[in-house]
Amino acid sequence: MSLTGFAAPWWFLLLIAVAAVAALYVVLQRVLRKRTLRFANLPMLEKVAPKRQGWYKHVPPALLLVAFILLTVALAGPTAEQKVPRNRATVMLVIDTSLSMKATDVKPSRLEAAQVAAKSFADGLTPGINLGLISFAGSATVLVAPTTDRSAVTSSIDGLKLAQSTATGDAIVAALAAIDSFGKVVGGADGPPPARVVLMTDGKETVGTRKAFDAAEDAKKVGIPISTISFGTEEGVVEIEGRRQDVPVDDDSMKEIAKLSGGEFFKAASAEELRRVYETLGEQIGYEKKQTDASRPWVALGTVLGLLAVAGALVFGQRLP
Repeated sequence: MSLTGFAAPWWFLLLIAVAAVAALYVVLQRVLRKRTLRFANLPMLEKVAPKRQGWYKHVPPALLLVAFILLTVALAGPTAEQKVPRNRATVMLVIDTSLSMKATDVKPSRLEAAQVAAKSFADGLTPGINLGLISFAGSATVLVAPTTDRSAVTSSIDGLKLAQSTATGDAIVAALAAIDSFGKVVGGADGPPPARVVLMTDGKETVGTRKAFDAAEDAKKVGIPISTISFGTEEGVVEIEGRRQDVPVDDDSMKEIAKLSGGEFFKAASAEELRRVYETLGEQIGYEKKQTDASRPWVALGTVLGLLAVAGALVFGQRLP
């Protein structure tokens, strides 16, 4: 853990006092030596002067000064950047269930691979995240409103069914509406929790009452980024009503949606890549970096050194330093 700043750096002014004490100790040692030398020729010197001590007599004062320095650092409030679980956030997982998702360019099929990865994503999110689920083909359906109940989400993911067409814009609108409704319910003095849409699709928008790019701009206006996952390959093929049809992924549209909304674009051409994308999103969404107090180690070490200084003084000099 590396330090990133101090909450009250003005406490470092105490180091001036610590330096003054160190200088005073050196001066007093020299004065004591001179006074002792004045009696160097007296026969009784050995009887009235303490026996010559070695360097170890300076160890307790040195330890005490170091302890003061460490405790001063602790008072200055050192902070460190630490990854902590989010205790409130809303995520809408939006999954494409158009017929192109039955393509087998990703084994065993795009849909089955997506279901496995999505369930793993849901199970791996930190407990404080409210997760909702939307499926979309020719229309968008809110399967699960935002909730911390992961079983409801994973159960609905297992039940995803394919249908014709791809209404990407309507799916985004539905996700924004679900987030807004949930935020009004749980939002308190701090306002609604931060939110994000995770959109996973494999093809171009074909239908809908709201264009995907316009919906992405709406998301930007309300501060909800869209993380887009373009899933599949250029070689995807499906058979629809006895006819073979190419279903290549539409990376460009997904990149633009992410850009317009202020989110990120991810490309996944295999089940393993999709799993890694979801793991990355889980880290980004489930955790946040905060400046946390890092003074405890300094207090502990300073206290230990202070106690050692006292113990050393009592052992070597039969007095406190």
